Amino acid sequence: MSAQILDGLALSKVVRESLKERVLSLREKGVIPRLDVLVAAHDPASLSYVRMKHLWAEKAGMTGQSFPVDENTTQQELLDKIAELNANPDVHGILLQHPLPKHLDEQEALIALGSEKDVDGISPASLGRLVADLPGFRCATPLGIMKLLEHYGMELKGKKAVVVGRSVILGKPAALMLLQKHATVTIAHSRTVDLPDLCREADILVAAVGKAEMIKGDWIKPGAIVIDAGYNKVEGRKWDVGDVEFESAKEVAAWITPVPGGVGPMTVASLLSNAVDSAENILA
Repeated sequence: MSAQILDGLALSKVVRESLKERVLSLREKGVIPRLDVLVAAHDPASLSYVRMKHLWAEKAGMTGQSFPVDENTTQQELLDKIAELNANPDVHGILLQHPLPKHLDEQEALIALGSEKDVDGISPASLGRLVADLPGFRCATPLGIMKLLEHYGMELKGKKAVVVGRSVILGKPAALMLLQKHATVTIAHSRTVDLPDLCREADILVAAVGKAEMIKGDWIKPGAIVIDAGYNKVEGRKWDVGDVEFESAKEVAAWITPVPGGVGPMTVASLLSNAVDSAENILA
């Protein structure tokens, strides 16, 4: 029997509908949630992704602006813009859309951003709050994964989770969030010895390694929950593909996220939810 689908697109619509009600309530109190984005001006994929975020935000009643950065943007100009947005009380969320142009120091920019308006949850300050179990905005993609697992009633306590990927914006925070739910977590990566055997031990397998269809169906424990957070372009394919070979994996797993339509929509929904949380914090 094929795996059941963890439908992130359907759940994201439910989340966005709930955001409309929260935003309406805020507007009645004189607060309009605003999410501003700093994005590489010559990166088509980033620009397309940001347009979708702004479209979904507008449909929820939110507002926001994009500020393009390019090869002529200096590091000081970037830091000045972040300081300006941090100081603007009408801005509730700031997103540094990765990747920025290579000549810019993204890490320094994230340090300057801090945690108060970092609704993507990827600054060192935000990640530190996650590690310390302190309140704060959580990384949007791992947060979307956790919301998806919760919505479908997945029991995590005592389960063995393997996260394949160690990035600071996905693999590491996903592992920490699973740990907070009392899963026993192993972080692996493309250089892990005997990676297929390790994956076969996982009750919950999170693929976040960034390699197209690297994880095969025979790497998966029968009945496992498979979360594919990969988005990879493959020549000759109409759609992006994940890090998991979906067709073989769905014949082994009990539950699986599709690509597209799984983790991606929940990432955007979680980002917008964080921005609304930030606006609500003003009235708390």
